[in-house]
Amino acid sequence: MGNLQDIPHESARKHVTGEAVYIDDMPCLPDLLHLQPGLSTRAHARLKYMNLDAVRSAPGVVCVLTAKDIPGRNDVSPTGTGDDPVFAEGKVVYAGQVIFTVAASSLAAARHAATLAKIEYKDLPAITTITQARAANADLEPEQTMSMGAAEAALRTASHLIEGHLKVGGQDHFYLESQAAECVPGEDGDLRIASSTQHPSEVQHLIALLLGRPSHDIQVQVRRMGGGFGGKETQAALIAALTALVTHKTGRPARMVLDRDDDMLMTGKRHDFEIDYKAGFDDTGRLSGISLDLASRCGCSMDLSAAINDRAMFHADNAYFLNNADIRSRRFRTNTVSNTAFRGFGGPQGMIAIERVMDAIALYLGKDPIMVRKANLYNAAGRDITPYGQRVSDNIAPEIIDELATSAQYTTRRKAIGEYNANAGYMRRGIALTPVKFGISFTTTFLNQAGALMHVYADGSVHLNHGGTEMGQGLNTKIAQIVAKEFQIDQSAIKITATDTAKVPNTSATAASSGTDLNGMAAQKAAHTIKMRLARFAAKEAGCAIGAVIFENSHVQAGSKKWAFSELVKAAYVARISLSSTGFYATPDIHYDRASHTGNPFYYYAYGAAISEVEIDILTGESKILRVDILHDVGHSINPAIDLGQIEGGFVQGAGWLTTEELVFDDQGILRTHAPSTYKIPACADRPKTFNVALYERGENIKDTIHKSKAVGEPPLMLAISVFSAITDAVASVGDYKTLPDLHAPATPEAILRAITALQNGAKP
Repeated sequence: MGNLQDIPHESARKHVTGEAVYIDDMPCLPDLLHLQPGLSTRAHARLKYMNLDAVRSAPGVVCVLTAKDIPGRNDVSPTGTGDDPVFAEGKVVYAGQVIFTVAASSLAAARHAATLAKIEYKDLPAITTITQARAANADLEPEQTMSMGAAEAALRTASHLIEGHLKVGGQDHFYLESQAAECVPGEDGDLRIASSTQHPSEVQHLIALLLGRPSHDIQVQVRRMGGGFGGKETQAALIAALTALVTHKTGRPARMVLDRDDDMLMTGKRHDFEIDYKAGFDDTGRLSGISLDLASRCGCSMDLSAAINDRAMFHADNAYFLNNADIRSRRFRTNTVSNTAFRGFGGPQGMIAIERVMDAIALYLGKDPIMVRKANLYNAAGRDITPYGQRVSDNIAPEIIDELATSAQYTTRRKAIGEYNANAGYMRRGIALTPVKFGISFTTTFLNQAGALMHVYADGSVHLNHGGTEMGQGLNTKIAQIVAKEFQIDQSAIKITATDTAKVPNTSATAASSGTDLNGMAAQKAAHTIKMRLARFAAKEAGCAIGAVIFENSHVQAGSKKWAFSELVKAAYVARISLSSTGFYATPDIHYDRASHTGNPFYYYAYGAAISEVEIDILTGESKILRVDILHDVGHSINPAIDLGQIEGGFVQGAGWLTTEELVFDDQGILRTHAPSTYKIPACADRPKTFNVALYERGENIKDTIHKSKAVGEPPLMLAISVFSAITDAVASVGDYKTLPDLHAPATPEAILRAITALQNGAKP
């Protein structure tokens, strides 16, 4: 009773049967208005002429709104930079930017009306690539640097020196539920908004600024999202703001649900990167010095690019001691949609950089890449300080790597693959083992806080509201388990209701893999407060010490007296004992000075390792993942079934980023891959035929986290870097493992074929 174990997701049955209610499933209220945005078709242009008369007079149209209709601030920038307008004013800065919105009695009417706008543009020079932005010095902020030791001197004196270049593409979130919001009017101008957002408090705050109202007039609720992956951390605010503005103007409920094409055009992606490296090392492959230059396309505004690129720098070490390191980061403004948070939050881009270096060193020395990786791992012999000055005190990467390599027979399989490739003709195979060390906490320190509100009713049932949002990851299920364990009651007695800014204020986004860490602790604290009140009451009634009160199996034993939990609660209510409490948690022992890029930004690290085996066709460039073995550390798992699901899903999403998901912008900055017909996410057939996933059995968080668990949302995505390394290994066989292939991500068939052709022609990467 109340133990942590495999329990199905609280909405699993609803998901499977279609009963789960998302925003577009909500019954249409009387007088509901449907919204359609009017979008820019230019990447950078002045709005020379705009006539919306035909839009306004179209059948079913109730109103058409533009920037002049905003009573407050025309901005939904998450960090107050003021560069994310709700509506374009005077000029547009990316294709897909909202210029106006139509509110009509039906969605079909709104969509038709939006096509009737007459807009003339005066095109301006557009910067759409990192190369163009670099040439124009179009930096969002000054170049950032993170250093340790004396990298330049170490590179000069190194036994061996290599350098290279890697391009890493972006990625669309492709959540199953597109961006959506509905606003309903209340008394005195109050607004209640249902939003598919990971950050309801931010939506509340930004709408209040938009309308020039106090936050207490705006209530934001989130029951569930059909996926988020970071794409609904900041980007949901625009959609919710448009519905709020229409309701504010008309007094009628308003709903906006983007179709897939509009969603992909309007919303930001994972940042694409270009990476240059120089690495010095000895005969064993151990780094003596490294220089990394990271450049990213941020898009037209700041959004969260500063923090995302900072995290890329944090994770440019992955699991390795860099010794002497210079890490530089440039963040470029371009006339493309503003890139945003995505699962891993810059970590994957930093991590793939150092893993590319490990592969390059191994090929240079003719060594098995696992030996180079193991030679560079953090350890306790003075090689445990990160480039940002945090000590790696919980390192279990070596144990995980060794255990996985043994259980998955890495050495035997690598030898067999070498023999296969020597006789395989047009089919080649590759294998790679890559580790993950991922820091857990928001690197913006003040965000590491959470709250919860709990009521225990007189019949013993429990109502809980917390600041986290459920996007399919099982957060509510885990938190219900935490509360059940605290009270030692059945989980069925606990109901977690929609996240609501009217119940828990000033919440942080459900992001940074910290949803359970933060909100689970807050919920436990709320439950513990009530539990102690009940224990004191029971001890008084039984005439015993409070330490003698035991909660177990939905009962409470105090001395010689025993109550069912519900009976004790009822008695406490009659005795006028408070059965309601808040809980609050703030992560301890973290700090970070961004000016110097030093500190302890992470409470702890999550570790894992993956072995991927792939096969490629050297005539077509097509690739297939044959087998994957994963060993991942989640500490003491709160719900192993949910954790395993997160690991599998994260890995597959990461593999999509690195193999099939290609964002293509044309020369005018127009996204051409804005639907599943042109943008390929992994499908069932892309899942490896053999997919072995295990939790590290000896895992235990050395920090005081909720039940000694570890976060699991983001770290598994980066296990998929093993797929890219395995494809690199397979391509390298074409050149007899003498040269690092000039392969970039995503490793699409075209990219693989180009790398193979270059090797066959004797080109250097």
